[in-house]
This record gives sequence, structure tokens and C-alpha cells, in this order.
Amino acid sequence: MYIKNPDNISLLLSLLQEYDFHVLWPSVRLLTLLLINKTKEIQEIILANPMGISRLMDLLADSREIIRNDDLLLLQQLTRNNTNIQKIVAFENAFERLFDVIREEGNSDGGVVVEDCLQLLLNLLKNNLSNQNFLKEGSYIQRLPTYFDLSSMDKSPNEGWSAQKVTNVHLMLELVRTLVSPNNPQQQTSSCQRVMNQCGLLEKLCTILMASGVPADVLTETINCVSELIRGNQNNQEYFASVMAPSNPPRPAIVVLLMSMVNEKQPFVLRCAVLYCFQSFLYKNELGQSQIIQTLLPSTAEVNQVTAGQLLCSGLFSQDSMSTWFAAVALLHSIINNAAQKEQLLRVQLATSLGNPPISLIQQCTNILSQGAKLQTRVGLLQLLCNWLSFCPIAVTHFLHNGANVPYLISQISASEGDELELIVQGLCAFVLGICVLFNNNQVQNYQKNDLRQIIEKRIGMEQYTDRLSQIAKHESYSRAAKKPQLVQRQPSEVIFDFEFTRLLKKLENDVLKAVLPTQDLDNEKKPSNMEQHDGIIEQYKKLIRDQDTQLNSVRKEVAELQSKNVDCHRKLDEATQQIQQLQDQNALLKAQRTNGANSFNSSLSGDADELSRLRLELEEKKREISELNKQTDALKSDLSRVLARNAGDSMANGSPFASGGHEQIATASLQRQVEQKEEELRLYKSKYEESQKQVTQLCSSKDDPANIALLADRNNMTVQIADLETKNSRLILEKMDVEKHVQVLLDQNSVLQKKIEALELEKTDLELDKHQENDEMESLRKEQDELLMLLADQDAKIKSYRNRLKDLGEKFEDDEDEDDEDELDDDEDNENDVDD
Repeated sequence: MYIKNPDNISLLLSLLQEYDFHVLWPSVRLLTLLLINKTKEIQEIILANPMGISRLMDLLADSREIIRNDDLLLLQQLTRNNTNIQKIVAFENAFERLFDVIREEGNSDGGVVVEDCLQLLLNLLKNNLSNQNFLKEGSYIQRLPTYFDLSSMDKSPNEGWSAQKVTNVHLMLELVRTLVSPNNPQQQTSSCQRVMNQCGLLEKLCTILMASGVPADVLTETINCVSELIRGNQNNQEYFASVMAPSNPPRPAIVVLLMSMVNEKQPFVLRCAVLYCFQSFLYKNELGQSQIIQTLLPSTAEVNQVTAGQLLCSGLFSQDSMSTWFAAVALLHSIINNAAQKEQLLRVQLATSLGNPPISLIQQCTNILSQGAKLQTRVGLLQLLCNWLSFCPIAVTHFLHNGANVPYLISQISASEGDELELIVQGLCAFVLGICVLFNNNQVQNYQKNDLRQIIEKRIGMEQYTDRLSQIAKHESYSRAAKKPQLVQRQPSEVIFDFEFTRLLKKLENDVLKAVLPTQDLDNEKKPSNMEQHDGIIEQYKKLIRDQDTQLNSVRKEVAELQSKNVDCHRKLDEATQQIQQLQDQNALLKAQRTNGANSFNSSLSGDADELSRLRLELEEKKREISELNKQTDALKSDLSRVLARNAGDSMANGSPFASGGHEQIATASLQRQVEQKEEELRLYKSKYEESQKQVTQLCSSKDDPANIALLADRNNMTVQIADLETKNSRLILEKMDVEKHVQVLLDQNSVLQKKIEALELEKTDLELDKHQENDEMESLRKEQDELLMLLADQDAKIKSYRNRLKDLGEKFEDDEDEDDEDELDDDEDNENDVDD
């Protein structure tokens, strides 16, 4: 609810400028809590604020430690899993400020603040190559050696390492490993390895490696760190080989580490770390491999001096299965990708009981296998044999010379299915037998390539052999081992496969199946040796890949068109939805207007009708009053005329017009006034009647008024428009439903096409892999032909020189042989000509 309005977060960020502790500290705490609960949303809001991150970085320089420390916790939450924020924080001079805080707090001897700083540095550097380059180019790696200074421990050796110091050193070692991780690009890793050697960091770590009193978990992590620091870097590997342990007499660090590896009493994680260090030392290091193998060969060295070879042999034939596995894998890395050292290892002879002749190392390994050793012992030895025999026909010949080896492999492969781990042993035996077929030089009688194929087909069966070989890659431990070179297992029982062995199996599994299965060519000599055929096959693959690319591009275009149509449909749907909404709004408005207009019109009409009826009643009343007044007027007039007539008669009878007296005159005057009043009232009523008549006329004529007519016309028009809008609304709803159905169809088609694209890309990848394999085979054939040509040329030169020397010595029978050879050549040419004819 609070973060729905981004202005709230902006207000919090603006409060970070306040110096008042009671405002600043709660703001930092509130932001931290919001980041913990809504990390992604708050990160986006802060990233959109121009000065948000800068204000947070400024708090690292605050003189109040509680503000600085809480700001460190806030930045830890802010920089998690957000590359953009990590880059901005790094370019806000974060490295300089954090290293200063670590130095002020006492480096590795500091408290929890150092831990927070190191954790923030890890957030900034993990999986962020830009920040790693910035750290390296800013010369911050040169500050790291001071973190691993053990002088403080020398001053107080009895106190030991505190828990906080152990945690700090762990994080510092993790920081170093982040910069030289094998997952980084090779150029990036090599440059960091070089800088760390030059600034003395490797020397400091080797000092911790050979120091006493170092906690076991710190020592283990230090060994892992040194392993990645020397992996694949020749200069660092040479320096590590020269490191001597402070013992009497001094011993090489490699020997001391191997002593820990083959010692079953040492912690399991420490032994795994030593093996990883030994593997990293030999990685792309042919000189180191040669030095290790030389310690296994007979020499004039002092008998009492412990060598790496002696430790590996002791571990190889130990009763502890883990020691055997570790020693076998270590020997595997001593000869990997090095055919010369594989041949040298064949010279190793092992002493047995007194009076018995020594036996070879390869024979002793097979003897241990045949005796039914523990599972990890057999797995380790079989992995060693797989790497030893691969790409080394001489080793295969030595292995096949022992007649008991092939029957042992056959018995293991053809055995009834056991548990899951026994299936792994059977698969490894099948892989060893397949390597013997693939790299067989046909030097051992009864165990040539065709013989081994027939044995597999008759004694095992091709289907069962293929099933046994496929069991290796199906196991879960194989998938874990193939991810990274370092052992990550937590329990000894989980250790099965080595990383380099998984790479060898991926490389040779298909070749082994091709060499063994009868559907393939029965002999390498039957493979197409003609370079034109190889070129033709490659051209076919190229053409097929081009066709696949064309199809893929066409499908992509179709998908793009469908996506554009989909966008247009969505846009039209939105427009139609908006138009429908507008029409609905207009419809509602017109309905409201129609209702109001009708009500007002009806009310006005009803008011006019009432007024008209009232005026009509008044008019009728006035008519009656006027008629009564007329009657009264007529009565008065008749009375007046009657009185006047009577007065005239009386006057005539009496002879004087004034003899009647004064009361008659008064009555006449009063009647005259009454008549005048009645006439006045009559006129008044007539005027009122006329006015009422005019009002009635106006009211009657108002029904035909243009305003009222216009209002009625508007009402009728609104009714028609409302009906039209309702029709359009229903039609648009139907169109919307059709558009939605069409969009759904397009989405379904899009998903189908996407699946087709993925299938085509997978097929293209497989074809490219096949192409690379064919190129490798062609290249190997070319090399073999070149070598044969060189050998033939050398042989011809030697023959010519021998002939010349014999001629100079006066041997004449050589001329006869030369003539015979020439005759034979002439005969061959004649035969060829006959064949041509």
C-alpha cells in the first residue's frame, strides 16, 4: 500500500539529506525494511530517482557510526541481483569508500562492520564483469594482500582465531575467488591471476597454507582459493611448485598437501580441496605432469625422501576406498591430454612380496579390480584406465597382453543387473572395452578389433552393451560432476565421477559405439580415406545446414509477421474497446438528456393545460356576470323609462312640470347613477373578458410554437440516435469477440512455430556437431597421411644412401638386384598398360 505511490519513496530519499539524527536514522531503517520485503519494486523506484543512489552513498561518509553501519545494510539489500544498481554503486566510488572503512576497522581483525563491507563488495562483484574490470583497473587488487597478514597472529599465538576473524577471512577468500573463478572469461581470469601474483597475494596465501594454527575451515577455503589462483596460469603454477613447507627437512607444498589427501583421518572437505588444488596445478601444465610422473619412475633419489609419486601409489593401493579414489583421480590428471606421460607411466614397476618379480602399475590396477574391491575403489581405477588407454594404442596393447583383463570386463558387463551403483561399474567396464576396440592397433593376437567386436556381439550382445554404456550418463552424480571441476559433494559416499572423466565420456561415447556396433564400418581402414569423399560429405552437411538456416529464417519471418499481425489486432481491439466505451458514455448521456427534456416538456404542457382550464372557467364566470349585469341594466333602463313616463303624465295633468316635488328628482338622479355604475362595471368586465380571451388564444396557439416543435423534434432525433448507438454497440461487441478468437488462433500458431524453431535449432546444433566430428576425423587422416609420406620419403632416402654406399664399396650384386627391380617395375608398367587396353 505504501509503495503504490512512488512519491512516498522519493520523499524518503529526500529525507536522507537531513542531518537531524531523529529524521535520518528512521528513514534509513524504513528503506531497509521496505527493501527486505519488496526488493524488486523498491529497486526500480530508487533506480528511477536521479539522486537516490548518490544520497545513499553519501551516508557512508557520515561521522555517526550507526548511520554508516545501517547504510551498509541498506546497500547490501539494494545491490542484490540487480546489475544496473551494482554498476551505479561501483561508479559512485564505492570501492574506495568500502576499502577505507575496512582499513579503519582493522582489516581481517575488524568486527561485524568489516563483514558487512565485504558482503557488499561480493554483491558488487559476483557475476558482474564490468565491476570486476573496474576493481582491477582501479588498482584495488593491490590492497588485498594486507587482509591476509598473519603478523597479528604471531603476536598472540595463544589466543587463536576469533569467530569474527574466521568469518572475515572466509569472505576475503571468497572475494579473491570471485575475481579468478573458472566461470569468468579466460582473459579476465588470467589478468587477475597475473596481478595477484605480482602484488604478492599468492605469496600471502601460500604462507597461510603452510602456517600452523590456522583453523581447518579457513585452511580448506585457502586451498580452494590458491587452486583457482594457479589454475591454467603457468607462472603461478611454477611459483606454487617452488613453495616449500617449513619442515625439517623442507618438503614441497605439493607433497605436504598430498599427504593430507591420502590420509583418511583428515576432514573430507579438506581432502577434496587438496585434490582440486592438485588438479589446478596440473591443468594445462605439461611440465608439472612430467615432474609428477618422474617421481614414479626408478631414480637415484634418496630412498628416505617422500615424493608425490610414492604418496599417490600408497593412496592407490590403500584399504581406504576414498584414498584410492583420490589417488586414482590425481594420477588421471597427471596424464590427461599427454600421450608421452601415458607411455612413461607404463614403465612404472611396483615391488611385490620378496622373491617375486615386480609388476607394472597397469597390471596392479587390474589385479585390484579383479579381486572385487569396494565400489569407489573400482570406480576410481576404471576412470584412471579409461583416460590412460584413450588416445594411447601402446597402453591398449599392454592392457590386452594380460589375458585375464578382457574376460573380467566381459563378466562384469554381462552380469545380471545389480543396484544402481553396480550399473555404473558395468558401464565403466563397457567404456574401457570400447576404448580397447577404438584405439586397438591390432598387435595382440586374439584381441584385435574384429575379435573384440565378435566377443562383444556373442558374449554380451550389442543391445546389452549399449544399455550398459548409457547407464553412466544417466546417473545423478554424473550430472553433478559435469557442472564444475571442483568437488561439491558433502559426503564421501556421494563422490563417484571426476569432471575430466565426464568430458572424456562426452567426447568418446559416440566414437566407441561406432567402433563397436556392426552397423558401422568394421575397421578404421574401411573409413573413407579419399579426401574428396570427405569433402563431399562435408559439403552435404553444409548444404543441409544451409537449408536448415533457410527454413529457420523463413519460419522466423512468418513468426515476425504473425507477431506484427497480433500487435495490429491487439491495437484494433483496443481502439474498438475505446470506441465502444465512448459510445456507451454518449448513449448514457443522451438517455439522461432525453429523460430530463421529456420531464420538463411534460411538466410545461401540464402547467399550460391547467392554466387554460382555469382561464376558461374565469371566462365563463365573467360571461355569466356580464349577462346578469346586462339584465340589471335593462331592468334599470325600463324602470327609468317608466318613471320618466309617469312624471311626464303627472306634469301634463297638473299643468306644471315642477309640481311633483323634489323626491322624484332625487330618485331619478340615483337611478341615473346606478345605471352609470352598472355600465362602468360592464365595461370593466368586458375588458377582463377580452384579456381572458386573449390569454386563452395565446395558450391554444402555444402548442404550435416553434420552440415546442423544435423540442419535440430533438426528442424524436435523440430516440433515433439512441437506437442506432445500441445497434452499433451490439455490432462492435460481436466484432470484438471475432477479433479475440482470431488473436487466440494467431497465438496458437505462434507457439507451434516457436516449437518448430526450437526443434530446427536443436537439429542444426546436432548437424554442426557432426560436422565438427567429420572435420576432426579428416584432419586426423590428413595428419596420418602426412606422417606416412614423411616416413616413406625418409625410407627412400635411406635406401638410396645405402645403395650408393654399397656401390662405392664395390658390391656388384646390388646392381643385379637393381636391375631386377627395374625389370619388375617394367613388368608392372606393362601389366598396367594391358589392363588399360
